[in-house]
Amino acid sequence: MGMTMTQKILASHAGLPSVVSGQLIEAKTDMVLGNDITAPVAIREFLKIGISDVFDKAKIALVPDHFTPNKDIKSAEQAKVMREFAREKGIINYFEVGEMGIEHALLPEKGLVVPGELVIGADSHTCTYGALGAFSTGVGSTDMAGAMATGTVWLKVPEAMRFQLTGTLRPWVSGKDVILYIIGKIGVDGALYRSMEFVGEGVASLSMDDRFTIANMAIEAGAKNGIFPVDDKTRAYVKEHGGRSFVEFTADDDAEYAETIEIDLSEIEPTVAFPHLPENTKTVREAGDVPIDQVVIGSCTNGRIGDLRAAAKVLEGKKVKVRTIIIPATQKIYLDAMAEGLIKIFIDAGAAVSTPTCGPCLGGHMGILAAGERCVATTNRNFVGRMGHPESEVYLASPAVAAASAVAGKIAQP
Repeated sequence: MGMTMTQKILASHAGLPSVVSGQLIEAKTDMVLGNDITAPVAIREFLKIGISDVFDKAKIALVPDHFTPNKDIKSAEQAKVMREFAREKGIINYFEVGEMGIEHALLPEKGLVVPGELVIGADSHTCTYGALGAFSTGVGSTDMAGAMATGTVWLKVPEAMRFQLTGTLRPWVSGKDVILYIIGKIGVDGALYRSMEFVGEGVASLSMDDRFTIANMAIEAGAKNGIFPVDDKTRAYVKEHGGRSFVEFTADDDAEYAETIEIDLSEIEPTVAFPHLPENTKTVREAGDVPIDQVVIGSCTNGRIGDLRAAAKVLEGKKVKVRTIIIPATQKIYLDAMAEGLIKIFIDAGAAVSTPTCGPCLGGHMGILAAGERCVATTNRNFVGRMGHPESEVYLASPAVAAASAVAGKIAQP
């Protein structure tokens, strides 16, 4: 029996000729990632191991992004633990405030992940890098500690689901709408501990930003990882962002899939996930009259330059009716948005623009909701209390829908 893309990458990193779903393996890591919430826990566990150094100073990335710039004493202490550890161990890929960004936008931008690699991170949305044809998945802080020490991680090989994409997206429809549509179709546990592999002629029509968004939210369907095949768009992206050499893996013709789901991209409409689960989806047409209090455009899901361009296209020449917070995912994206005039469009529209941070996505800072308030957000989760008060509500949407909703003061079609 042949192997899927994911299985081939795992076999390669485990030094095995082949692997099968359910098999336990010890695999070498190409990058180990942590942030200001998860890395301090991993660092404390690492120090208990009693070794003097990390396995590779260039294969660990520490990114303070969740509560930075620090919002209070506790978050400052968390960041201090990371900072001091990075200095003491000589970790190359530590990104301080002013040069950092949201981790899952920053690492691809810096060329720290390329196709065929195995990346683990103590953050559930580490699955983002599957957009590049890499195997990437979230792990616990203890696993991160072990990987920082040894450069290896224990994994169970996931079985795979194949999503056969055909057609092309309609105007104002993006990767966010695609993944919300899929999660609405299969549910938040529809891909539990499976690899979501996106293939078919429709893949070519998706931008890299679309692919990052789709892979990012694979975890919201319960998946171990999401992954796209490497094509010309992938190769061009890697060349633009460092140009490191890489190995391409392709699924065998006789690879085994637990399920194949056909998705016609041309049938997908602008979509919103209602509270309190990403699977609770409706098209914007079906949403009805839902007044809102806030809009957040940003996060590791939708804070890239393509996302900001889509929002600016909607907001240009208009004024927002509700408080609107826009967060470029990295400093480079911020600079690119300034150069293109997008920041001026946002401020002229009445929006606030923030330095890169995860902030409001996890109810951390920069946009906390009060009781009874509703927010349309381009983030990835809308659980009870996710963005603040347990009686607030979060509606997940694309940047275009979020921007249109900011102008209308209610969920609206772009």
